[in-house]
Amino acid sequence: MLRFPVFAVIFLLTVAGCSVADAQERPSRPHVSQCQAVAQSLPQATFASFTGSAPTPANDSVGGDVKITFLGHATLFIETPGGVSIATDFSGVFPPPHTPDVVTMNKAHPSHYTLTPDPAIKYVLHGWSDTPGEPAKINLTVGDTLIRNVVTDIRSLSGGVEANGNSIFIFEVAGLCIGHLGHLHFELNDKQYAEIGRLDVVMVPVDGGLTMGADSMSRVVKRLRSSLILPMHRWGPPIQQFLTMFGPDFDVAYAPTASTTISLKTLPRKPLIYVLKGL
Repeated sequence: MLRFPVFAVIFLLTVAGCSVADAQERPSRPHVSQCQAVAQSLPQATFASFTGSAPTPANDSVGGDVKITFLGHATLFIETPGGVSIATDFSGVFPPPHTPDVVTMNKAHPSHYTLTPDPAIKYVLHGWSDTPGEPAKINLTVGDTLIRNVVTDIRSLSGGVEANGNSIFIFEVAGLCIGHLGHLHFELNDKQYAEIGRLDVVMVPVDGGLTMGADSMSRVVKRLRSSLILPMHRWGPPIQQFLTMFGPDFDVAYAPTASTTISLKTLPRKPLIYVLKGL
């Protein structure tokens, strides 16, 4: 009478063991985003950063630290509690300390992508689609991190507009919502803000014109109202040109190193523009 249940248990344990092994070799099934707006029918809503406790993806490392290191230009290196490593807007010019599991790319300029990445990189995510005009669609879970994108238009080399040429990549890990604006050329619309949802940390280009002017970029940052703002992609104007766009509602600090370590518990309560060393 007990033979069938025993074999059933053995079978289930065997399947479970295989699933764990497989998960180490391929990404998990995508989880539902915890950072997107709950009600996307509220176009005028401002998505404030989060300071309490919130549900996180099933495989998330709750309470862990995320390390972010500025490597150069728009490439930052993200290391998660679960051991996933990600290089943003990766061109290969600014190599990370070790081969990343994931690289994201945008194509506004060659300094934001490479068509010959190291074959050892498991996941190469393009912020553009191979079909002109079509949006790239990314919703991928790698280890403890959900990676998704929100597309934006860019200025084309001919002076026109190329639809869906840039992706804002969003990394959801350890209860945090971390966004990289990529090569953002235009202020976001209500639909895009809703698709982004909450961003606790945002990496923002501060070149003053190659992407957007400091005033336009500051309006995006103010509406996102992330707890931690990490400037990147400085080319030409001094960082002060960007910083002068913000009043007393934002703090400013300069990091002693190129890295910062954050968690849900250590996010600043007042929005902080944190200039990593090397910018």
